[in-house]
Amino acid sequence: MKVSYNWIKQFINVPEALEEHTALLTSLGLEVEGVEKFESVKGGLEGIVVGHVESCEQHTNADKLKVTRVNIGTETLQIVCGAPNVAVGQKVPVATIGTTLYDDKGEAWKIKKGKIRGEESHGMICAEDELGLGASHAGIMVLDENLEVGTLLKDIFSIENDHVIEIGLTPNRSDAMSHMGVARDLRAGLAVKADAIEFITPSVSSFYIDNRSGRVDIEVENIELAPRYCGVTLTGIKIKESPEWIKNRLKAIGLVPKNNVIDVTNYVMHELGQPLHAFDLNKITGNKIIVKTLAKDTPFTTLDGIEHLLHEEDLMICDTEKPLCIAGVYGGENSGVTEGTTSIFLESAYFNPVSVRKTAKRHNFNTDASFRFERGIDPNITEYALKRAALLIQETAGGEISSDITDVYSQKIEDQQVFLPFAKVDSLIGQEIPREEIKSILRTLDINVNNVTESGLGLTIPAYRNDVTRPADVIEEILRVYGYDRIEGSSKLNATIATSSRFENNRIQNIVAQQLVGQGFVEMMANSLTSEKNHTLTDHISSKNEVRMLNPLSSDLAVMRQSLIYGGLEAVAHNLNRKQENLRLFEFGSSYHQYQERQFTENKHLSIITAGNTGDQSWNSTSQPADFFYLKGAVISVLKRLGINTVNEKPTKLEFLSEGIALSSGAKIADLGVVKKKVAKHFGVEVTVHFANIYWGEILKLVSKKHTPVTQIPKFPEVSRDFALLVDHAVSFKELREIALNSEKKLLKSVQLFDVYEGSKLPEGKKSYALNFTLQDTNKTLTDKQIDKTMNKIQQQLEDHAGAVLR
Repeated sequence: MKVSYNWIKQFINVPEALEEHTALLTSLGLEVEGVEKFESVKGGLEGIVVGHVESCEQHTNADKLKVTRVNIGTETLQIVCGAPNVAVGQKVPVATIGTTLYDDKGEAWKIKKGKIRGEESHGMICAEDELGLGASHAGIMVLDENLEVGTLLKDIFSIENDHVIEIGLTPNRSDAMSHMGVARDLRAGLAVKADAIEFITPSVSSFYIDNRSGRVDIEVENIELAPRYCGVTLTGIKIKESPEWIKNRLKAIGLVPKNNVIDVTNYVMHELGQPLHAFDLNKITGNKIIVKTLAKDTPFTTLDGIEHLLHEEDLMICDTEKPLCIAGVYGGENSGVTEGTTSIFLESAYFNPVSVRKTAKRHNFNTDASFRFERGIDPNITEYALKRAALLIQETAGGEISSDITDVYSQKIEDQQVFLPFAKVDSLIGQEIPREEIKSILRTLDINVNNVTESGLGLTIPAYRNDVTRPADVIEEILRVYGYDRIEGSSKLNATIATSSRFENNRIQNIVAQQLVGQGFVEMMANSLTSEKNHTLTDHISSKNEVRMLNPLSSDLAVMRQSLIYGGLEAVAHNLNRKQENLRLFEFGSSYHQYQERQFTENKHLSIITAGNTGDQSWNSTSQPADFFYLKGAVISVLKRLGINTVNEKPTKLEFLSEGIALSSGAKIADLGVVKKKVAKHFGVEVTVHFANIYWGEILKLVSKKHTPVTQIPKFPEVSRDFALLVDHAVSFKELREIALNSEKKLLKSVQLFDVYEGSKLPEGKKSYALNFTLQDTNKTLTDKQIDKTMNKIQQQLEDHAGAVLR
């Protein structure tokens, strides 16, 4: 993420100390990956001076060239010029010999002394595009006639000099996705070493509603996907270029200015971290915005002119007739701001991060807005950012604010409440930090200290810090601001001996790996991603069960493997191509399947693969082929090493094996045999390959020595009863479950939640839970009287302790 150093300093008034500040940002967790110098005019107009054209004559050898004499104060230069508008008496910008100019691609070139059609030229009279002061190349740039000859052009034009800081932002730091967020962190770091620094935020006190003639109604159908949605109308605006100060800020961070309205929305997004969207008011049918999802495969054309088929979970911004925008991701082709726009509806919202992430992935979008929404923005800055943008649009485009701000915020996102024990702080950090300094650090991070006790602090974490939810998270915040380098090291090394079962997965893997390595095998690791073409090789592995990547890097890495044989054959082909012909490989890995919609399965395997001979030929020994019996011996030796001495054999059913056996010990534990030539050739392997697939999950079950408690199956039947309960929004299923289980400990075996309803038909602040209760007596069959008595008791407890009422 790129941030402007000058922009950061608008929030905190501190002396320039770039190196110190970038080092501090890195220590605070915002790693600075690089710093670049930015000039609003590339080159800073160095070497460009004001010249006076004293003479202008036609070039004797060229109809379109003129020979001029230009006074630059220190001397008079002869310059050959091809501009049609050059004339005697003009004040013009002159690039002297040695000056570096830049073309429209940023490539540098130097002004040199030369001859043009036989006439010497000692500089260049410049057009505005050659200097970076405009786009025109129709002729030379003519300056104010009152300017003094020899004046440096950089002293006449205001040039923005800045430094652009590249920050490697980690996904959890959504609070730092803006200049305000970075400045807030920098202020906290600086405040540790100095007095508190004032945090200066843009004022919106001048926000004023001029009239209410442009009201747009807002309806949010799904408040879970759009918890907050704000909007305001501006009329009488004029679309034009943005002022230089806005363009310079945007260009510094790599954005191309478009027009004043779009530039303001981008400016505020990068300033405050709140994405905004401007709709042409005249393109909103019915003067109403509806936030909702649409039917599957509804066509929608985005700003880039590409038509997308919508998913039924994609949240859309619509009017009364059509969709206008993919919420939080990308605007529509026919609703955006154009040169003819005179009125706009300005949107500022908080969208569900998971919803935005899924939509962006589905349609292969990665916009600045989706980048922020999918990580979680500040839900409490929505209206403030809207006012800030509206005022900037008025400043740059004129117009009037023609409606109240409509703010749909039905269920407020509350700040987190965390209790921070001092003992836990000292324990995790390893030394005691003064309590007053802890409180000071927390205040600079906008974490409010509600109460202080001898044991700890009661804190309120702002909603925009969605990564700080536990005491450990708060301690991390304290430590990164306090400084890791201030924590004293210890000469003592503490160690603990972990108590673990010798049958844990990794320990058994190590035992088997050592066994195979001792037999001459080499462990390999293959990619879990593979080509979807591999799943068409046999009917045994169906493409219907594959787990597809939403955004694959390539078609060769589009799906997750359903067998380890793919990676094994790729490894064989890779080695054969490099003249390594005797191969004995093994791999511990997983296969991935989707047998039902959105139900994924991961199965662990040990694969063994052989090709060629068991070893290189020697003068005193004959090399033996690594055939089926060699592979079977290796598999049996692994099983025996793990204590599985008895196995049953039957023909394998794996379709990519032309012949082989399946081994079982209660359940199937292995398949091994000869790989079909058709399958091997698909990977470019012409030699005979043998493959064994050991089902590692079944192996772990067999070798486990843990004692499993066994209880008699109850002789008497279970009874199931359901309650539909009306409860407050704040009441959780966990609370209801605990109340129920505590009220009847003997007969109540389980409580399950099978339905939740929240809608307009319920009283405000209420929701409906449907619970299932399972009752059983291990000594006798329950009677209706016992069941009713027990359920009445549970109902009464739920009503007394949770306010639950039967619907």
